[in-house]
Amino acid sequence: MRIMKAEQFALEREVDSGTEAQSLIVKEIIDGIRQGGDAALIRYTEQFDKIRIENLLITYEELHAAYAEVDEDFLKAIRQAAVNIRSFHEKQKRNSWMDLQPSGTLLGQVIRPLSRVGLYVPGGKAAYPSSVLMNAIPALVAGVKELVMVTPPATAGEPGVNPYVLVAAAECGITEIYRVGGAQAIAALAYGTETIRRVDKIVGPGNIYVALAKRHVFGKVDIDSIAGPSEIVILADDTANASYLAADLLSQAEHDEMASSVLITPSLRLAEAVSKEVMRQLAELPKKEIAGASIRDYGAILLVDNLDEGIDAVNRLAPEHLEVVTAEPYDVLGRIENAGAIFLGPYSSEPVGDYFAGPNHVLPTNGTARFSSALSVDDFIKKSSVIHYSKQDLMANGEAIITLARREGLDAHANAIAIRMLKEEKNHDGK
Repeated sequence: MRIMKAEQFALEREVDSGTEAQSLIVKEIIDGIRQGGDAALIRYTEQFDKIRIENLLITYEELHAAYAEVDEDFLKAIRQAAVNIRSFHEKQKRNSWMDLQPSGTLLGQVIRPLSRVGLYVPGGKAAYPSSVLMNAIPALVAGVKELVMVTPPATAGEPGVNPYVLVAAAECGITEIYRVGGAQAIAALAYGTETIRRVDKIVGPGNIYVALAKRHVFGKVDIDSIAGPSEIVILADDTANASYLAADLLSQAEHDEMASSVLITPSLRLAEAVSKEVMRQLAELPKKEIAGASIRDYGAILLVDNLDEGIDAVNRLAPEHLEVVTAEPYDVLGRIENAGAIFLGPYSSEPVGDYFAGPNHVLPTNGTARFSSALSVDDFIKKSSVIHYSKQDLMANGEAIITLARREGLDAHANAIAIRMLKEEKNHDGK
């Protein structure tokens, strides 16, 4: 693993925006779903997944049967993870509020959940039951009444859906599940078909065609984000265990050839030990080709003069995942400005957060932690301002409102205030 000075490293990855040909395919699919509805969904599924589906909706019997295909250890683990995730997100809930002022004016904010949300879950080889929990539970905690899931058939030639994904959905209480994927599923969620009613928001990861479709329908519906490749940054000092750090770096590298794994340290001894340990562990990984490409092209060990310089480098990179493995990690915490999720101490390995602890694993990538946050309950609510202005406050502040409106050249706005003030002045004079 390459070792260099921090100032020499620049993580340059672009979010895959697809090719012009891919964009045209996605547009054609979306137009096809808008015009053809269910028939187009079935046709595109046969075309792309090589499966002829008869029923779009997963039946209760299929959901029930999925439980027989998963092991008890998985069921126990996913149930405990769901408890932890729900507990964490319950603390994010907000309340509506009203502020009644002495003048009689009332100002406030009403918070309501979105009515209907669509969850996209990849299928086949890229099946992630944990993502079902991470996307569904915040929506349920927010109070979303209708949560619908779409996921492609698991195996080419067979209409079934990955049983682990189905069980994760059932454990969240999701019963409206459709066996469709790709851009056609995104289009169905956004515009609706005879069977699938349209949603207010679409969340969940997918391939480039799913990402392009989400980008295309944004505005018709809300979306979570267009995520880039995964990344981890570890800030560590001489107290850290090299084998732990190497394992954590590789845990992200196995995601994608473009994933980025970076260690920042003032210790040359640790840097050299981690570099050797990464190579040793890499040779034993089932996905060593993917992880190896990631480490080679986007991985690095950055040497800094001290932890202060290391913290500056962290804030510059704004990583999706940040591990702080130093003698006093809490001393560092208050100085971290940009990170999607922060893991403190030697036993807070990134997979703890990915699967089990409770915080959400849907995080900002590609440096967007500078201005965005983890998926949360806030992503599934909407806020309405409430204004009940009193006569007293209108008369007291009307001239200021009129001034602002006229400075913007909006005389009708100004008149809407002036006509009320004139009326009240006439009433006051008895005319």
